[in-house]
Amino acid sequence: MAESSSNPGIVYRSGSTGRRAALAAGPDVSEVVTAVRHAPGGGDAKIRDAAEQLGLPEEQIRVAVDFATAHAQEIEERIALNDTAAERARELAEQLARS
Repeated sequence: MAESSSNPGIVYRSGSTGRRAALAAGPDVSEVVTAVRHAPGGGDAKIRDAAEQLGLPEEQIRVAVDFATAHAQEIEERIALNDTAAERARELAEQLARS
């Protein structure tokens, strides 16, 4: 898992769902972007809230957001995969709860 020379602070990790961009010392970029999107307010307030929620410095949130901006399609595809997996997990939990 080497740091990207063109994107300092970003590494690529492999897993069961494929290769994904992540902060070198933190979560996947897609997770950071999702946290920023769901944070209240706008602009810097979203960055501050996501940093607090994830327990990361604001600078790391900005690194992830900058990477996501430059690699929008890659990150949007990863977010869609995450959303699909979360929906499947919710459906399974509901089925199990009814059993």
